[in-house]
Amino acid sequence: MDGEPFHESFKTKPLADRFRARLLRAADKGEPFDTVTGLPDSLRGGEAALSFLELAVKYVDARWAEASAKQRDSMTDALATVVPALVKPGRGRLGPKVLRRALRSYVLPVPRRERERPEEIVAAARWIEKASLPLAELQEIARAHEVIDALSRRLDGKPAAMQTYRRRRAVVFNVLEYAVELEHLPSNPLARVRRKRGKRAVQEVDRRVVVNPRQARELLTAVTYVGGYDRASGRRLRAFFGCLYYAAMRPGEALGLRRSDCTLPASGWGRIELAETRPTAGKAWTDSGEAHDRRGLKQRARGEVRIVPIPPPLVRLLREHVKEFGTAKDGRLFASERGNVIAASSYSRVWKQTRELALTPHQVSSVLAFRPYDLRHAGVSQWLNSGVPAPEVAARAGHSVDVLLKIYAKCIDGQEKEMNDRIMQGLEEGGGPTD
Repeated sequence: MDGEPFHESFKTKPLADRFRARLLRAADKGEPFDTVTGLPDSLRGGEAALSFLELAVKYVDARWAEASAKQRDSMTDALATVVPALVKPGRGRLGPKVLRRALRSYVLPVPRRERERPEEIVAAARWIEKASLPLAELQEIARAHEVIDALSRRLDGKPAAMQTYRRRRAVVFNVLEYAVELEHLPSNPLARVRRKRGKRAVQEVDRRVVVNPRQARELLTAVTYVGGYDRASGRRLRAFFGCLYYAAMRPGEALGLRRSDCTLPASGWGRIELAETRPTAGKAWTDSGEAHDRRGLKQRARGEVRIVPIPPPLVRLLREHVKEFGTAKDGRLFASERGNVIAASSYSRVWKQTRELALTPHQVSSVLAFRPYDLRHAGVSQWLNSGVPAPEVAARAGHSVDVLLKIYAKCIDGQEKEMNDRIMQGLEEGGGPTD
């Protein structure tokens, strides 16, 4: 800087010390200093001083087209959580709710950036653009810890669920890896953080939610009494719930099932060839603007098919369903009265009423088959307890064998007495101890 003095004022001594430390660190790294501002590249304006918000927008731009609707949702959720935490100190900070709304609904999602913005959103976006920290500052380990702290908390300041934290951390880690790839950072700051939030628990299925075959049949009968004859809401969903139990399908897979995917003979076993899923994602994240995304099967290559043999009870349910309700225009078996994809709130509401009809008051107040998804758990557990080899069960359910054995190795409801009897029989046959 050729002996030219430069001055910068700070309100507190710690702020001045932090700025001095950044200057010394830049000098140690050999960064060029601007002769006009006296600042190193990492602290002056321009490409070298890319802000974390700008990086987040770049990352979303690069990933949006290929990301599923749920991935888009997760991506913007994580970034809207951490961007407001990485800001310069100063007055004028807005509330967390308006900042999050601005990021999630206007600044980050690619198709929503051109929407007309209310005044409070304009102010929030302007503030966060000015306040967002230069990316280079994340090389400080204290900043990396601030990222972890932000990801660990909900909007109200309470601890976030472990699954939420891990999902958000994975997104931010990938964003910073992208910065390394673009050579904006020498390394990923989060890779240096060794702090852990407890051990990662295996997401085992609670055996209390799993119905036995008799209970499943009673539930599938009870659903036909829900909704009245004219609306036929329960009857329209009977085969849908049957797919979740007898074929262990995910709800999104059943919603995407077409008549052409099914082989339904007049008697005996049939077959389903699953190729598509319609997961609930929200209109903001799908390309179509519909609430359901349209994707290939979970954890499978695009175009890959999963073949599931289906037992005669499900074959009958599907044949009866087609005879009474036909199919949607695109061939889907399960559609609303208007032909749309059935909303999760609709089939969940019918399921709630079904439980009240089929189960005892004690069971209704329990977690037994609390969600429609629990029918899938029951179906997989029934296969395992029937002696079907784990690799075959995994193939039919769309799991890896490892995940299957960790999550679904559960006995179905109602088998406890049978298990106890087997244990007693073994104890009695074993005889007493020898002297």
